[in-house]
Amino acid sequence: MTLKYSAKIEISADKKTKSIFDSLQTDEKFYSENPTKTKMSFNKKITILIDAHELSHLRANLNSTLRLVQTSNDSIESVKI
Repeated sequence: MTLKYSAKIEISADKKTKSIFDSLQTDEKFYSENPTKTKMSFNKKITILIDAHELSHLRANLNSTLRLVQTSNDSIESVKI
């Protein structure tokens, strides 16, 4: 059965991109019961692919992922790495 909804997010944050990816990757490892299928990759930019059976699950995962990206970026900025 194919999933009904999908989203692709590409993120580039200059020198911070790899650090942001590492923080997102760590979070994904500890949330295996996620009702969406989420794949993340890094090749100069972060690519996040999200598939879901329900639109509400896709939206929730997008919101969480984007908040994590923002939080990671803000944390890095606060210590001026």
